[in-house]
Amino acid sequence: MTTPHLPFLTIDAANRRVSLDGRDPAFYRDPNAVYAALHAQCPTFWWEEQKKWYFTGYDHVNGLLRDRRFGRQILHVASRAELGLPEPQPHVAHFDAAEAWSLLELEPPEHTRLRTLVNRAFVSRMIEKLTPEITDLCHQAIDRFEKDGKVELLSAFADILPVTMIARMIGIPDEMGPQLLKWSHAYVRMYMFGRTHADELAADKAAQEFSDYVRGVIAERRAEPRDDLLSHMVHTEHRGQLLTDDELISTTIVLLNAGHEATVHQIGNAVRTILENGADPAVLFADQKATERTVEECLRISAPVHIFDRFALEDVELDGIRFRRGDKVAMILAAANLDPKKFSDPLVFKPDRNEGANLSFGAGIHFCIGAPLARLELNIALPILFQRLPGLRIATPPVVKDVYHFHGLEALELEW
Repeated sequence: MTTPHLPFLTIDAANRRVSLDGRDPAFYRDPNAVYAALHAQCPTFWWEEQKKWYFTGYDHVNGLLRDRRFGRQILHVASRAELGLPEPQPHVAHFDAAEAWSLLELEPPEHTRLRTLVNRAFVSRMIEKLTPEITDLCHQAIDRFEKDGKVELLSAFADILPVTMIARMIGIPDEMGPQLLKWSHAYVRMYMFGRTHADELAADKAAQEFSDYVRGVIAERRAEPRDDLLSHMVHTEHRGQLLTDDELISTTIVLLNAGHEATVHQIGNAVRTILENGADPAVLFADQKATERTVEECLRISAPVHIFDRFALEDVELDGIRFRRGDKVAMILAAANLDPKKFSDPLVFKPDRNEGANLSFGAGIHFCIGAPLARLELNIALPILFQRLPGLRIATPPVVKDVYHFHGLEALELEW
């Protein structure tokens, strides 16, 4: 049946079938309303337009993320012919090459080997040392626009902080920031619903240029190591093996993209959430504990990444549904964050909420390696913004970008 207040959504609860156009602005501008309807009527469902099963329940999503019967890879246990999968497309060959050794797409033992090499740089005790640098970057950005009394926050602040920090950690110069953003925006369109052939061509071109650039920096670090993550990855052996150039390129690209794309969205989402709810910044950021809870509640109610896919690595039954080896299943992380069985009044912004962890960074072996960095950036940036700009308010109603399954704003025009 069509949900009366959501005419673009049709739910057949008896058969667990849902019809929904993921490119409909009425959906991606306010996906939380759809997720609430799904929780009420059909938390596990076959999405007709996407042709696969989706899980929204917190326990199911949390469990699926950790279930070793599912994985991000499938071709390590079965061939394309066995599974009936199409052959790779030549027009995205550069993109496929850049993704071949991505941490997001691998399973053990390759995933373990690559993640072990990178993980040291992202543990909390290492990330916390970046506090002064992140703080300085926030103040420097605000210094440039504070006197204007207005700003478009994404381009003047949110874009700058995370891309600069992840680039510096890896060993990429600050002046490459704008180019990294262009490559990343083109690259990640491959993950969005309704991508076009033009999107694929642009992503492939970005992957080729991005890879060529990273290959050049690798050569420099191999000849002259520095105190940065890329030098560490180039020169550190794991069980007697060094990473190949292809492994280094994939790992560097995924760290650069994942290290800023979601955080840019989340800074905008969080500021919008706080301002639209009329919350008092003095209370939200009264101390470190209050700040941390505010950040987690913003992540819960306005997550920047909504969907994570996995393959069934064997025949398995889950929630009464039989999956065969090679079937793809999807988890809606942002919907799991709104499960009323886990969170009371899930559509309400409660900054003092203490009801358990959100799933915005995933879980299991693919839990976001950059989560400590993203959390630190948010815990520093949000209090500074509201302290430096008292009276901050939204100047123009913000528009959500057509980038589902990511969730972020086209722009956030503010004034004070």
